[in-house]
Amino acid sequence: MENTKNQLKFWRCAAIIELVLLLVIGIAFSTGRGAAPTDPSAAPDTAGEVVTEPMTLWTEGSVPKQKLIDYVTAVTDENSADFIPVEDRIAVFDMDGTLACETYYTYYDTMMFIEYCLHDHPEKVSDELKEVAAAIKPGYVADETLARNFAKAYAGMTVEEFYNYAVSFGQKKTASFNNMRYIDNFYLPMVELVKYLYDNGFTIYVISGTERTTTRAIVANSPIKEYVTPEHVIGTDFEVKQAGHEEESSNMNYKYEDGDELILTGGFVQKNLNSNKTIYIEQEIGQRPVLAFGNSGSDTSMMNYTIDSRNPYKAEAYMIVADDNEREWGTQDWDTKSAEYTEKGYTPISMKNDFGVIYAEGITKAEQQYVPAE
Repeated sequence: MENTKNQLKFWRCAAIIELVLLLVIGIAFSTGRGAAPTDPSAAPDTAGEVVTEPMTLWTEGSVPKQKLIDYVTAVTDENSADFIPVEDRIAVFDMDGTLACETYYTYYDTMMFIEYCLHDHPEKVSDELKEVAAAIKPGYVADETLARNFAKAYAGMTVEEFYNYAVSFGQKKTASFNNMRYIDNFYLPMVELVKYLYDNGFTIYVISGTERTTTRAIVANSPIKEYVTPEHVIGTDFEVKQAGHEEESSNMNYKYEDGDELILTGGFVQKNLNSNKTIYIEQEIGQRPVLAFGNSGSDTSMMNYTIDSRNPYKAEAYMIVADDNEREWGTQDWDTKSAEYTEKGYTPISMKNDFGVIYAEGITKAEQQYVPAE
């Protein structure tokens, strides 16, 4: 009888030990499966989880890269004094010159205007607009006057038609780079940065001087399409009205019915540059971003609004300097621009020294920057 009791005790102990081992193995397995992936291109299972090796397309030893990693590490750590809740992790990016090339003959909306007026639909635009398109050359100013001409060119198109044209234009090839369609002009290190921030719980907004529908079409067909939704795109606005009511002064005079179309009237509302970027952010987002990225003086209002001393969170602003004239048509002087941006409280990023690559493999700078419009 005593032997039987001892045997029962033995088997009970063995069973407990086996159960404990199974639990330990199971926990170890599930922990390994849920850990942040070593491949930086693979998104973690949960937004807010720090990627193990972020921003590998940036150069080793890049100062702004490390500063960004340190920032993200601090603001995503609940035990850090700089912790920022997920709902307040807002990052704003200018598009042209910050996320993508803005060099003429590659600047997306300018070249789209030229193609529409001179090659794709010259029958739909005035001789005056054709002259404007043909006169655009390197060094042109992408100001409100030119934006108003853009708006006139697309008058009569539905918003959907305009969106689809912007998408189709992206498939055309630019003459200033070999093997590049216009939609291929995103800077890959910046794409990687957008993904890194997104994976760490940031909401990404694109705040562009390019017209809003065009920007949405570009973003939706770009490498950042998974990280920026249409409602997170803010751009220049052209006037849109309901078809059949283009001449009415107020949209309050009529109501939308099933099957009605929204069309571009040719009118212009507002260019999203300078302080307009700040005003749009306040009106459409409703709170200050904590990170801002730009590349020119027209972005400084957005930068300053982000790093304003009244921001309740630790905030930083970064400026791209186009100083790489071998892989890109970048002729900015690093010493001058970096000193200017540093004085303003922004961290400068050198395309030449901080970007390990700029474009996808096979895309190279062409022998000449542009082909004169006929």
